[in-house]
Amino acid sequence: MTVDADMVRKIAFLSHLKIEEDKIAETEEEFNKILSWVAQLNEVNTEAAEPLVSVNEAKLRLRDDEVTDGNQAEAVLANAPQKEYGYFVVPKVVE
Repeated sequence: MTVDADMVRKIAFLSHLKIEEDKIAETEEEFNKILSWVAQLNEVNTEAAEPLVSVNEAKLRLRDDEVTDGNQAEAVLANAPQKEYGYFVVPKVVE
């Protein structure tokens, strides 16, 4: 798959990016380099590789999940610019 100038404009529109018209060709080249790199990754044979949870094999020490401090709602809300009914009051962000 290759990206052309029209595809760059469409990607910019869909992702709400502002790409200046004089930068379209440069962005097209960058997108094609990225896609080429992804194609190279797809060529790697990973059949014998076992899935990893992490690249680090370090064992972390676990501790019991114990509540050591709590019930301090008043102390936490003391720093709030606005509070109501024991909760923070924030501006509405979703219509």
